[in-house]
Amino acid sequence: MTIFREPDYGTPKRTSTGMVTLEIDGTPVSVPAGTSVMRAAELAGNRIPKLCATDSLEPFGSCRLCLVEIEGRRGYPASCTTPAEAGMVVRTQSARLAELRRGVMELYISDHPLDCLTCAANGNCELQDMAGVVGLREVRYGMEGRNHFDSRSAVAPDLSNPYFAYDPAKCIVCNRCVRACEEIQGTFALTISGRGFDSRVAAGTSQPFLESECVSCGACVQACPTATLMEKSVIAMGQAEKSVITTCAYCGVGCSFKAELKGSEVVRMVPHKDGKANMGHSCVKGRFAWGYATHPDRITTPMIRASIDEPWRKVSWEEAIGHAAGEFRRIQARYGRGAVGGITSSRCTNEETYLVQKLVRAAFGNNNVDTCARVCHSPTGYGLKQTLGESAGTQTFESVLQADVVMVIGANPTEGHPVFGSLLKRRLREGAKLIVVDPRSIELVKTPHVQADYHLKLLPGTNVAVANALAHVIVTEGLVNEAFVAERCEEAACRQWRDFVARPENSPEATAAVTGVPAEAVRGAARLYATGGNAAIYYGLGVTEHSQGSTMVMAIANLAMATGNVGRMGVGVNPLRGQNNVQGSCDMGSFPHELPGYRHVSDAATRGLFESEWGVAIDPEPGMRIPNMFEAALDGSFLGLYIEGEDIAQSDPNTQHVEAALRAMECVVVQDIFLNETAKYAHVFLPGSSFLEKDGTFTNAERRISRVRKVMPPLAGMADWEVTCALARALGYPMDYAHPSEIMDEIARLTPTFHGVGYARLDALGSIQWPCNEAAPEGTPIMHVDHFVRGKGRFMLTAYVPTDERASKRYPLLLTTGRILSQYNVGAQTRRTANIVWHAEDRLEIHPHDAEERGIRDGDWVGVASRAGETVLRATVTGRVQPGVVYTTFHFPESGANVITTDNSDWATNCPEYKVTAVQVVPVSQPSEWQRRHHDFAARQKAYLQGHREAEKGKVDA
Repeated sequence: MTIFREPDYGTPKRTSTGMVTLEIDGTPVSVPAGTSVMRAAELAGNRIPKLCATDSLEPFGSCRLCLVEIEGRRGYPASCTTPAEAGMVVRTQSARLAELRRGVMELYISDHPLDCLTCAANGNCELQDMAGVVGLREVRYGMEGRNHFDSRSAVAPDLSNPYFAYDPAKCIVCNRCVRACEEIQGTFALTISGRGFDSRVAAGTSQPFLESECVSCGACVQACPTATLMEKSVIAMGQAEKSVITTCAYCGVGCSFKAELKGSEVVRMVPHKDGKANMGHSCVKGRFAWGYATHPDRITTPMIRASIDEPWRKVSWEEAIGHAAGEFRRIQARYGRGAVGGITSSRCTNEETYLVQKLVRAAFGNNNVDTCARVCHSPTGYGLKQTLGESAGTQTFESVLQADVVMVIGANPTEGHPVFGSLLKRRLREGAKLIVVDPRSIELVKTPHVQADYHLKLLPGTNVAVANALAHVIVTEGLVNEAFVAERCEEAACRQWRDFVARPENSPEATAAVTGVPAEAVRGAARLYATGGNAAIYYGLGVTEHSQGSTMVMAIANLAMATGNVGRMGVGVNPLRGQNNVQGSCDMGSFPHELPGYRHVSDAATRGLFESEWGVAIDPEPGMRIPNMFEAALDGSFLGLYIEGEDIAQSDPNTQHVEAALRAMECVVVQDIFLNETAKYAHVFLPGSSFLEKDGTFTNAERRISRVRKVMPPLAGMADWEVTCALARALGYPMDYAHPSEIMDEIARLTPTFHGVGYARLDALGSIQWPCNEAAPEGTPIMHVDHFVRGKGRFMLTAYVPTDERASKRYPLLLTTGRILSQYNVGAQTRRTANIVWHAEDRLEIHPHDAEERGIRDGDWVGVASRAGETVLRATVTGRVQPGVVYTTFHFPESGANVITTDNSDWATNCPEYKVTAVQVVPVSQPSEWQRRHHDFAARQKAYLQGHREAEKGKVDA
């Protein structure tokens, strides 16, 4: 007898009450109770024909192709909807079943175009496969009568979506696309309209797909068994010949994909069902927006110039690398060893990030290295280190499926982390309660089949006051998990924290005037979080990008510890990292005070490990953070900067200040795939490589390390890690690696939490969540299970200190910022894809009351002025923002969103306060001076790129 258990991923959620044994085609099989007969048969090696069933959707039983015979039962039940029972005797093959299945398939084929040889799905069509499986050889009826591909009744294909086509003539009404939209994505954008012969899939209210609620995640396309829903790239290029499993280079979810190829050309990206971060799901960016990797704007030849006012000159790799190294050495000889530094990228691999910080420390000889995490999640590292002992989230994404209460603070999962957002919505539809803490009405507040139990619509900048009010209720109403706190936390620190939050000034009633949140809403949310069962907190940049970002992270950890919501499935403190490798860039030692593994450079034992491996002495003094680099540049003491894969001129706050600092430097080296805003101030441009052109690893928001595998050769000839090695050698420091796996081996030797990580183990396990070492050879899905990393958890006092950036008579509105589903970060990738169909410009959301007061109508151009600068945006009048608050995204450089953000920052980490900027908004008819300058540059850049393309085309033609 064979015993099988349901896999963890790719199957519907079931509740097992033990094992049952049944007989299938004469073989005893044991499976968990609740397993379908179809699944039991498949686990035993017997595949039953099917069309409406998949391993990722709940059973439906509509196609009638999976019929079986069960001894003692009348008729022929559908195996996909029939649960396995003890003692059941099942036959999956018989003459009668074969006859029934052929009859069912004949009905499907009678109303389906027989154009297999010219169909885009030929060779990858389940309908075609099943016709062969059941032995269908002729179709006796239907071809001469009315059918869906007859000109009298055919419905024209819907080609509105830029990425996939819908051809209703090929639809077999299996409902798989509708069910995928509901069960996996949770958008409920698709239905079956009509009855009988007139049944067909409809998007929205029978709208074109592009105009409907469809978010283009691709779940319907992946679920479709025919060519009804088909990627346009496959229609144009044909079926792929091979595939490579890799990891998406967009957000911090870290989805696994199969890149399907013809030669080295990508045909499509298909979500990998064994991907443990995404479980076979995807979003519009990862699924479809990969065309930027071969966009004509790609720069594939190194360039140098003596002055940023001169045109670029194309040179060889040798000349560019040699020039950059010579300039860095010149600057150090004249201004000192600390006059140069580097910035690592959260878009590059762990291995590439590790090499940049190694180059700075070993070749430059200082610790002047920083990363974009400085401007997003550095407070996460600081706050969680202080309280829990580790600078990372506590859970696996799958953990949310066991949460009873979910609190989302300053995050917008359905827009910024959409695959996790879909998983969260699934749990909420199953009955979990939701608390949203956000100044804006994000989609989760009210969406199909999901509605927040509490929306604490606070004023920007008052996060800590709200957290303290929640804690006040938990302490004063006796809702603390006393047993957990007594066993797991420092007694003295907890006692001080209790006394602090119990003060009257921290009560919901006292803080309401500051936060704008009614006291009863705060009390209700606190009671729900503390008593509702497993409670999990998920937070984003709306927590960290504040002057009290670190304080708020500690306040969140306090709440989790006080209620015992740490150390098991369904709970935890979960930062939703922004870019694909923000976690990894921090892990790899990208901060000026820390070596890889979050160990301070002042620790002699840690330095000794690296000095022995690297063969050089390491400076024990922390280097400069990004803001310090800017100030030193303006002071004339920091003159050289190596920037790999970051666009600080667009992404960092107070753009004028950043531009001035870059302009003051004597050698700025930008390594990227496109000419970006920072490249305006560069003296050397080194072509970068996309994620499709390299090997390595990314680490996502759940500490999951996943392989990135080369899909095509680097367009510029070298991957990013090879460029950094070449620069190090030119500086006189040998960096010789044959493959990124050797870099990871070095990381593992030197970093305790990575001791067990290697490419062989990653290939065997698929992915690994660190810590992975001798104590946890297969990784650590849940942190702090029996004890905190620091030993006892430490409660921290979190006094609310109002930001210096406040509304005034001159600047009466508060601006906050965020992201949108279709665009990503500074937009360098997504703006070069068809995603601009959904979001072609950044807009300013303004409440109807504030708009009416200023004479602003929807679509008007408005001037937005702050204490730092001014820009112009188009207005969207909406109730999603509250009166007194305006909101915008920052995906387009011409919007100038960071021209108006100030250089206020978190007290502990210098993370900029993007989320609170006092502004005035007025209607205008002319663009701002800043935008005029930008457009002038854009015109020059466009002319250069056009010439570049023509030159490249000439090479091809030649």
